[in-house]
Amino acid sequence: MEEKNKVIKKDLIDAIHEKCSYEKEDILKIVDLFMDELKNEFVKKNTVELRGFGTFEARLRKGREEARNPKTGESVSVEDRYTICFRPGSEIKKALREEK
Repeated sequence: MEEKNKVIKKDLIDAIHEKCSYEKEDILKIVDLFMDELKNEFVKKNTVELRGFGTFEARLRKGREEARNPKTGESVSVEDRYTICFRPGSEIKKALREEK
């Protein structure tokens, strides 16, 4: 199995900076604003579609009466909660198929 690399926000900002003439501080502001807008839409339970990239969707995950805490083995109940699901778009799917 191939080893996976972890990419953090700073890495993304550096990569964008290498490809354009914007200052890193400006790129950071834009990325932060973008992420804030995504978060605001998720809080409103809206679906965010980025054509070609993918779709982010807030979905309700049902709770359970009899769940188990894996650390202690203790039985606990888990309440319903929202989680964000991502469905990749056609361009990402195509790129992943070609990368084999």
